[in-house]
Amino acid sequence: MATFAAMSPRHILALIRPEHWVKNLFLFIPAFFAARLTEPDILRNALLGFVAFCLIASAVYVLNDLVDAPQDRNHPDKRNRPIASGDLSTRQGIFILLALLLGGTGLAACLSREMLFFGLLYFVVNVFYSFSLKHIAIIDISLIGLGFLLRVFAGGAVTGVEVSQWLIVLTFLLALILGLAKRRGEYLVETKGHTFRKALEGYNLPFLDVSMVVCSTVAIVAYLMYCFSPEVTGRIGSDKIYFTAFFVIIGILRYLQLTMVYNKTESPTRALLRDGFLQIILLGWIGSFAWLLYAKKWLM
Repeated sequence: MATFAAMSPRHILALIRPEHWVKNLFLFIPAFFAARLTEPDILRNALLGFVAFCLIASAVYVLNDLVDAPQDRNHPDKRNRPIASGDLSTRQGIFILLALLLGGTGLAACLSREMLFFGLLYFVVNVFYSFSLKHIAIIDISLIGLGFLLRVFAGGAVTGVEVSQWLIVLTFLLALILGLAKRRGEYLVETKGHTFRKALEGYNLPFLDVSMVVCSTVAIVAYLMYCFSPEVTGRIGSDKIYFTAFFVIIGILRYLQLTMVYNKTESPTRALLRDGFLQIILLGWIGSFAWLLYAKKWLM
């Protein structure tokens, strides 16, 4: 017990990566687009679901660090992670993993069986990802996309809001763009003499660049189809949704610029948290959509 008591809070925080919890905001998307996020019960359940998924996701990050520690020691940045650097032992990492997993699944079970199912499925998928599937090119980024989809499904489950087909397609496309950008950044590091990810053998810069452009193009077209869909405009009660597409197009172009010009997207979360331009675009998109979805409720 003395060993666990000696764990530094700073090292624990670095291990569980709370800055990556921003990805779990996808749990709020189903309720947000259903214009129900202002309902107290819906908002409370979404917040609790967010906390549960954050705990489970952090357990996954710990698992990844435990498995990847030997490779991380060859990476210029990842070698500073607590387990790779030796600041936390393997035994301490396993203890933290189990505590996070039990806390997250326990809270998820209190919310709903569906929430527990998606939380556990997310963890199981990532177990397979960490031990084998992350070494297979294309499969690895597809599982990153599945992870984001499971967040959305969990958000729908915990709030009782149905997840639309548009939301499924657009979420997966966005996640593929993020995954490809991450692999591109890692590939650039590996070409400088560092070897840390086997899946990179199945990628090269032309393929990654073309794949990002293809997924970005399809995502923009799909979003425009969503904006002009009679089903969507009828449900929202406005035919002005297409105005939000300007934010989407500019945001995707900015992300491509960060990736292909500045090479800053090896960590998509870090890129989002540090790029003011991207943050303004994202806030503009959220604000414009919030006005379309909630203005009538606020003005009544």
